[in-house]
Amino acid sequence: MIGPSPNPLILSYLKYAISSQMVSYSSVLTAISKFDDFSRDLCVQALLDIMDMFCDRLSCHSKAEECIGLCRALLSALHWLLRCTAASAERLREGLEAGTPAAGEKQLAMCLQRLEKTLSSTKNRALLHIAKLEEASSWTAIEHSLLKLGEILANLSNPQLRSQAEQCSTLIRSIPMMLSVHAEQMNKTGFPTVHAVILLEGTMNLTGETQSLVEQLTMVKRMQHIPTPLFVLEIWKACFVGLIESPEGTEELKWTAFTFLKIPQVLVKLKKYSHGDKDFTEDVNCAFEFLLKLTPLLDKADQRCNCDCTNFLLQECGKQGLLSEASVNSLMAKRKADREHAPQQKSGENANIQPNIQLILRAEPTVTNILKTMDADHSKSPEGLLGVLGHMLSGKSLDLLLAAAAATGKLKSFARKFINLNEFTTYGSEESTKPASVRALLFDISFLMLCHVAQTYGSEVILSESRTGADVPFFETWMQTCMPEEGKILNPDHPCFRPDSTKVESLVALLNNSSEMKLVQMKWHEACLSISAAILEILNAWENGVLAFESIQKITDNIKGKVCSLAVCAVAWLVAHVRMLGLDEREKSLQMIRQLAGPLFSENTLQFYNERVVIMNSILERMCADVLQQTATQIKFPSTGVDTMPYWNLLPPKRPIKEVLTDIFAKVLEKGWVDSRSIHIFDTLLHMGGVYWFCNNLIKELLKETRKEHALRAVELLYSIFCLDMQQVTLVLLGHILPGLLTDSSKWHSLMDPPGTALAKLAVWCALSSYSSHKGQASTRQKKRHREDIEDYISLFPLDDVQPSKLMRLLSSNEDDANILSSPNRSMSSSLSASQLHTVNMRDPLNRVLANLFLLISSILGSRTAGPHTQFVQWFMEECVDCLEQGGRGSVLQFMPFTTVSELVKVSAMSSPKVVLAITDLSLPLGRQVAAKAIAAL
Repeated sequence: MIGPSPNPLILSYLKYAISSQMVSYSSVLTAISKFDDFSRDLCVQALLDIMDMFCDRLSCHSKAEECIGLCRALLSALHWLLRCTAASAERLREGLEAGTPAAGEKQLAMCLQRLEKTLSSTKNRALLHIAKLEEASSWTAIEHSLLKLGEILANLSNPQLRSQAEQCSTLIRSIPMMLSVHAEQMNKTGFPTVHAVILLEGTMNLTGETQSLVEQLTMVKRMQHIPTPLFVLEIWKACFVGLIESPEGTEELKWTAFTFLKIPQVLVKLKKYSHGDKDFTEDVNCAFEFLLKLTPLLDKADQRCNCDCTNFLLQECGKQGLLSEASVNSLMAKRKADREHAPQQKSGENANIQPNIQLILRAEPTVTNILKTMDADHSKSPEGLLGVLGHMLSGKSLDLLLAAAAATGKLKSFARKFINLNEFTTYGSEESTKPASVRALLFDISFLMLCHVAQTYGSEVILSESRTGADVPFFETWMQTCMPEEGKILNPDHPCFRPDSTKVESLVALLNNSSEMKLVQMKWHEACLSISAAILEILNAWENGVLAFESIQKITDNIKGKVCSLAVCAVAWLVAHVRMLGLDEREKSLQMIRQLAGPLFSENTLQFYNERVVIMNSILERMCADVLQQTATQIKFPSTGVDTMPYWNLLPPKRPIKEVLTDIFAKVLEKGWVDSRSIHIFDTLLHMGGVYWFCNNLIKELLKETRKEHALRAVELLYSIFCLDMQQVTLVLLGHILPGLLTDSSKWHSLMDPPGTALAKLAVWCALSSYSSHKGQASTRQKKRHREDIEDYISLFPLDDVQPSKLMRLLSSNEDDANILSSPNRSMSSSLSASQLHTVNMRDPLNRVLANLFLLISSILGSRTAGPHTQFVQWFMEECVDCLEQGGRGSVLQFMPFTTVSELVKVSAMSSPKVVLAITDLSLPLGRQVAAKAIAAL
């Protein structure tokens, strides 16, 4: 390149050396990129010719270092091409001014042609993607050259060259974004997973964190590539179905609060996730347009709620800034026109009943006011406070307020305030009757409310996180040790039921001798804790004929006559006691429960007695439900006309639970969506059979599916059923069931397509959901479940915990070929993965299970035998790539050994540069080396 034109002899030698691969592509590219005298046309053209020989078929089969070298050389060659193009364009412009365009135009066309040829290969773009991460500064230089080139070419008159240049610059700009492009599913309209997740949350987890629901929904949206308008539509559809299906009473109020208070909040958070502010309101508007076409669904919901539901929903969305005012008005008008044709209700019967939606929306600000009132000093105006609480007890006010508080995340502080009030009223120093009765009432109302909250929303709402020792409030102590709950067995002889005997004796005497309960200077917490032992004394006296039935009646009337909470404490102990008795010994204890359950018809009860008795009865009914079923006894609780326990006792008697499970799954699969009753049945079966039994039997059902669309629907439904306890199910699925299927050759046939593909999809979805959420806390619903110890995961999956020194030695050694990247024996070096370099905690069961699953996958790919199990591994990896956001830190693929990459590339379906970029952790230098090596060899 010394003279004005290159030496043809040396040039032909060079071309020969390149063709026979005596010199590496990277050294040629590096050498070319150092030439910068663009005024020598012939030299530049000769270099462009050399590039033309190989720029679309680069490869490198040696060490990882050299592959990274190729990436860097390609990056500098791209920069050189851009500079060369800019220089040619500059000369063309000068030539046009001077009137000799031909020469410049020919060279510009040559440059653009080489640029296009280099960039049109995906493999080259993938190598450039790696180079960009290796050398950020060089990439910045390329971006500058692009801007400069754009300015020069903007004045080009030749449209063909200009469009070619624009195409090249678009390709270059797309390199950093190579992994984030996903096609959305446009051909589907129903998404059963979203539907089921919403139903599950609305039925079982109203108090759950909005944030975790948003994350779960975003995960589903991403994994299933759901377009936003259809996603929002599916959420609304599920809400309306939930409203229509919900049993009357508390459940109906919970659903109303969920739909009108919580879901708008969820959408506000989703809007933040979806960056485009303007677009999201457009999508919500579009979702409502679709929703308005579902007239029968909306009519049925309106009929159930006795009002125009859509109208209220639109107003809420307008308030939250999810819809513009114009959209709200036009949608309202459309719905109004549709409602003209709706089947008319008989106007008389429901005209004067206020719709729940209005009540719930009004209850929300009331909750805030009550919280403020409760913050005041209780000792200053106990009567005023009593007035507020009394008002809360009437009709369905309490359930309305609790539902509104639960849906807006205020229930925990609501409960805290009542615990403080209850603690404050346990004893007082007053002497006169009036303040004593006010104190008794405040104690009683707060106690009943807290029991009711614990039974309706779960005891986690009430328990405070960090209280220990002496400062635990009375109610928390009582609830943890003495209150019967589903799945909690109490010991009637536990010390908590056996307080100081002198207190018990004085309480027995008080109940037996006086005509009514004394209130002055009464220590209510002591009375509540002593009542169990007192009842035992009284029962013994009755059994032995010391007390007649009339005396028992008088005693039970005394217990429930003034303060209902004493009756609740008494029944709580009786329930534990009855469980321990033989069939013929139960009669008197059950008789006593019956006595305590009915109201007392007397003149001198305290204020709000009837309202308190209603709450007391619903508490007692729930407390006794389990024991009455187990002892086949019936007790008539005074009914309020509404089923207090709508989802209780759903399993058909005398049928094996496995049959029930397969039956209900078949029904759900046939329908194509999960309803709230089925969710409760699945939950009960999960409690009864345990996680392994539940998961294993449902996977067996999935593997029976032979039609593709059925298998896919089964996966969407199973994923949502597994959300009942995703963490534990994932551990079982990835730690036990999959390894069992993959290592036992007699089961390989069940992994054929379509069930195999479906199972791979399900496994990846579960792994991703659990992995992304297990950094947070388990939801309250899952904490409540009694954990199965699936043995200790650490002993079950031993991983060689290597000392950092050995790890670091391995990483710093450069002869990567033999020892890190391809050793056949499954030693430490071959199982080295990104997670170890990120020092992920391997004592965590989920991380352990994932690491082991990927070791198994790696050994299957490296083994000599192929079969359905190798095919399954390929589907599993394809699904991982399909669902992942940009590869790298925090994804499940960080547990995959680096050696797996070179094995995977041998599988034809996986041998694409994009797949390699997606499955390697490009944030690590070693990850980039592995990726460069695999891509350069393609």
